Amino acid sequence: MPSWLTEFLRRPTVTGWDLLDIAIVALLVYQVLVLIRGTRAIQAALSAAFIVGLFYVSEYLGLETVNWLIRNLAPYVVFAAIVLFQADIRRALVHFGRAPFFRYLERQPNTTPTIEEIVVAAASLSARRVGAIIVIERGIGLRNYIEGGIPVDAVVTYDLLGSIFQPGSPLHDGAAIVQGDRVAAAACFLPLSVNPLLSKDLGTRHRAALGITEENDAVAVTVSEETGSIGLAVAGTMERDLTPDRLRGRLQSLLSRKRRRAEERDEGSEAA
Repeated sequence: MPSWLTEFLRRPTVTGWDLLDIAIVALLVYQVLVLIRGTRAIQAALSAAFIVGLFYVSEYLGLETVNWLIRNLAPYVVFAAIVLFQADIRRALVHFGRAPFFRYLERQPNTTPTIEEIVVAAASLSARRVGAIIVIERGIGLRNYIEGGIPVDAVVTYDLLGSIFQPGSPLHDGAAIVQGDRVAAAACFLPLSVNPLLSKDLGTRHRAALGITEENDAVAVTVSEETGSIGLAVAGTMERDLTPDRLRGRLQSLLSRKRRRAEERDEGSEAA
């Protein structure tokens, strides 16, 4: 029997912990690939893989100069990547923070009245073709964007939202951010999505809604100034041409999920 085969057969047996270890690493790699798909980070990942491959090739072929250059530049490349891709890194950390385990730690207020006010405001603005973007905070705070806007700190009502986005109003430009049952700030500027796969007919307002939902778990309601159509941005995707009833149902599903699960458990226990 060849020596390499004998050595292979003498390897320790694979235990359940080894399989768990492999599964966790495979899941992490898969999540990273999902996150960078369709973004500029995929080109950076391919470049990094090329440099790593070139490093091993230079060692194998004895290319000392190439090997020395890669070894000395590698630490600086890491720092440069952190600076250049800080938005993508932040988005990745937020994505992992959306795991089901962390959702059980969220405090779920009664959002039904707030949802109704937002839906009525969106329908009214849509009928008048008044552009608007309303961002609703969920588990991850939006303090950085709130501090950059104009403080409002008032209970959410459709009259208030209509006044904020009234053409000619000093608060018209930018987004209104809702925390719980209050409008925290208006005229807030949001990061624009740089996803190259987005439709070319999406304007600045829709790209801002997508940009904020790519970075955290907020949801954004948009009203198009050109067509009056209502949209909903969630996790970097845009649902367009929603009716008020459809918008109401989607917001209730997104903002009241935990409360509904608790009600269903209570109904199940009573039936038993």
